[in-house]
Amino acid sequence: MPISWSSELRKPLALSTMVSGVSHSQPSLVLGVDGGNTKTIAIVATSEGVVLGAGRAGPSDMYNAVSETAALNEVRAAVTRALDSAGVDASHLAIGAFSMAGADWPEDFTFLNDTFRDFGFGRVTHVVNDAIGALRAGTPDGVGVAVVLGTGIAIGARNAQGDIWYTGHWPVATGGAELGNRGLQAVYEGHLGLGPTTSLEEGVLGFFGVATAEDALHRCTARGFTRSQLEQARLAPIILDYAARGDEVALSIVREAGARNARVALFAARTLGLEPSQFRLVLAGGVLRHPSGLLRRAIRDYVKTEIPGVTVVDDAPEPVVGAVLLAMDVGEMPSSCEVRDRIVATLPGRELFET
Repeated sequence: MPISWSSELRKPLALSTMVSGVSHSQPSLVLGVDGGNTKTIAIVATSEGVVLGAGRAGPSDMYNAVSETAALNEVRAAVTRALDSAGVDASHLAIGAFSMAGADWPEDFTFLNDTFRDFGFGRVTHVVNDAIGALRAGTPDGVGVAVVLGTGIAIGARNAQGDIWYTGHWPVATGGAELGNRGLQAVYEGHLGLGPTTSLEEGVLGFFGVATAEDALHRCTARGFTRSQLEQARLAPIILDYAARGDEVALSIVREAGARNARVALFAARTLGLEPSQFRLVLAGGVLRHPSGLLRRAIRDYVKTEIPGVTVVDDAPEPVVGAVLLAMDVGEMPSSCEVRDRIVATLPGRELFET
């Protein structure tokens, strides 16, 4: 079976070696962190799944943040706010699980684990790629495939043996930033007569507050201006809006993105030998929550054509819930669907998660 070289490195260690510092004589507190390109969310919960505190900070993908230090400081800020909200000290944390955008290569996992332990964010720490946290949130056992589409894109899979595959730095899938960039490119091409004209131009010009496509080009390429991934990703809902109105160019961009992401998800499933009966497809992330449902359906329909028996999960809890459950898994704490429901029921309001 052609397992990704990185999957063996992501297998959980024997639990007896990971939780030797954790006392099971009293309820232990766990920390779950979901770190992305837009925001970082931290949750402190009891071993029974009751959320005691939550915190939010800025982007913590160390590859895309202003600096590595800045990314790590956002994690520190989110966790500190969660601890303050819970009224506890970091010394009360038995296990910290971190589902992180930018946790891609072996050295990333070593660095992040060492850093978070040095921060005191758990006597045991466990770092995974952010696709795996979302997968755990949307499945009872962490087995299946997740497509998480926000500012960036994370596609990851895990089988029952604990092997993991994820996109990481593979430049193969289409996230919000890529979607926005393709829409911008389509507007430029239409303006120059290199492609069909599109009503999407109206939306792009309105987004930038300019009058012409050339003005938008100047806005994006002028000396001293850097177009950020976050800004590009903010164009994604506009593309979906115009696709929902029937604009053929926007529709083509959305359909192509859906098919491309679906093919990567299918590759992940086949690489890990997932059987159709095991194959849950978790669809998550802000871009996939667009009211039109176009991109979500494009991914779902493509995958179902290949594997009709797939179970699509498009109502998964927030990925940070998966991080909390991963912490419980590491500590051999009960992490059933009932526990997951308890975490969800005791989460703060939606304002914590809005982007």
